[in-house]
Amino acid sequence: MEIRALGGQGLEVGAEGLGLMGMSAHYGATDETESLATIDRALALGVTLLDTAEGYGPFLNEQLLGKALRGRRAAAVIATKTGVEFTDDGSFRGHNGTPDYIRRSADRSLRHLGTDHIDLYYLHRVDPAVPIEESIGAMAELVAAGKVGHIGICEAAAGTIARAHAVHPLAAVQTEYSLFERGIEHDGVRETLRELGIGLVAYSPLGRGFLSGAVTSPDDFAADDFRRTDPRFQGENFDRNLAVVDRVRVLAAEKGVTPSQLALAWTLRMGAVPIPGTKRRRYLEENVAATAVTLTDADLASIDAVAPHGVVSGDRYAPELMASLNG
Repeated sequence: MEIRALGGQGLEVGAEGLGLMGMSAHYGATDETESLATIDRALALGVTLLDTAEGYGPFLNEQLLGKALRGRRAAAVIATKTGVEFTDDGSFRGHNGTPDYIRRSADRSLRHLGTDHIDLYYLHRVDPAVPIEESIGAMAELVAAGKVGHIGICEAAAGTIARAHAVHPLAAVQTEYSLFERGIEHDGVRETLRELGIGLVAYSPLGRGFLSGAVTSPDDFAADDFRRTDPRFQGENFDRNLAVVDRVRVLAAEKGVTPSQLALAWTLRMGAVPIPGTKRRRYLEENVAATAVTLTDADLASIDAVAPHGVVSGDRYAPELMASLNG
């Protein structure tokens, strides 16, 4: 697999990573045996960036990754996140970007991961009550202490990214980016990343599974699958979005690839490192095959024609979660 640099401080990862959240939370039933086998297969295929967070579970996902990497820590680039507070018993407390919490949560993540360092440590959400300079300053202290290799930020506005980068160089910004979500091309974020030399890590590059072409009804989701409350999977929004997927499916068939592979190849061509989430080896293998798909300028034009900015119907999250974005 192609190797890509994130930022300018020497962090290199496989061109496609793996999002682990669904192995422990939010996407229905989990199977630890299959999850561990999926991580093992990912490493064998050249996937090195493994993305987790203390909030996934909470804590269960970090513990799963620690178990998967026991005895082969150097094989992976561990990315985890802080800034969304949980007590040790797993109770959710809200945003907390204070230096004290960042230091405490980093030590807890290291314990759960079973390692002495985190390769890429993100501020999961910007705390509106704490200046970004204070949060990033605490993360920079962790770098100086050797507990963290590189830092990043998730779902932040262009101005916040620039302020954070001025305190300590950011290796990556993680944000939602896909054929369904192209907002960063129009709100200054993409331009800021290019100007500052910050890597782009794209989560939900398959539109939370919509762009895989496998989703046909919201009723297909388990009772505890958060997509049951996602606006893009509700009512008329679902029908409109499914029509877009049908058009993507036609382009994929013409290219001789699956819809997932076309969508992932697009994010790769746009310069991002996508981290599609899956908990099954067969989907992992399909996703990784997208790294071998070449898109021509004509392909990009065809994709833009069926999936331009703003084509998706519905907000990214329910109203109470939308307020936490673009801090």
